[in-house]
Amino acid sequence: MTIDLWGLGLQALNVLILVWLLSRLFWRPVAAAIARRQTEATELLDKAKTTDAKAEAARAELEAARADIARERVEVLAVAAKAAQAAAAEMMAAARKNADKLIEAAKLANDREAASAQKQRNAQAADLSVDIASKLLGRLDAPAVHAAFLDLLVAAIAEMPAKDRAAVLATDKGIDIVSTTDLAPDEKTSVVKAIGKALGQTPDFNFVTDLGLIAGLELRTAHFEVHNSWQSDLKSIRKELGDAC
Repeated sequence: MTIDLWGLGLQALNVLILVWLLSRLFWRPVAAAIARRQTEATELLDKAKTTDAKAEAARAELEAARADIARERVEVLAVAAKAAQAAAAEMMAAARKNADKLIEAAKLANDREAASAQKQRNAQAADLSVDIASKLLGRLDAPAVHAAFLDLLVAAIAEMPAKDRAAVLATDKGIDIVSTTDLAPDEKTSVVKAIGKALGQTPDFNFVTDLGLIAGLELRTAHFEVHNSWQSDLKSIRKELGDAC
């Protein structure tokens, strides 16, 4: 077997040329393209990582915001609940105060009505008592009663201050002696004599009747009166009963 060295050399040279051509025209561009692809892939991965980091940060920020909102919501609800409780307590206190005022006003009104009703009943009882006493005392109008009232009138005039007696005597419209019935002439004489002595002089008297006295003898002028009758006494009693009511 004969080896063709020239043939082998040429084939070896062809292989070298082919390898050179492939490395020159194919492998370098391919390698550069691969490197470029790797670089782009790395950049994409880096961008993806950055995007993921930003997304994670945004998610964390969103979760924190949600947590803050939830916390603020709880705080707001707590404040609102506290304010509502305070407002409710204030309203309840005001309502209780108003209710107490209404109850007190109603109680006072009831007390006033009860007191007024009791006073009215007492006044009616007093009126009835005075009316009964008036009717009973009216039956006792007799000479002995007249004499007793004359003594009382004389005593009242004697106890008057001197200026009052002078005022009675100085009246220019007359002095009335008032009785329940028309007095007999001898009774008038006794009355004039006794009253004149008490006054210190005997002026002109006018005898007047007034059934409202029930019983008694009074001295009256235009500006002065000496009460001395059962009517006057009963009025005083009625007033005292009314004040007591």
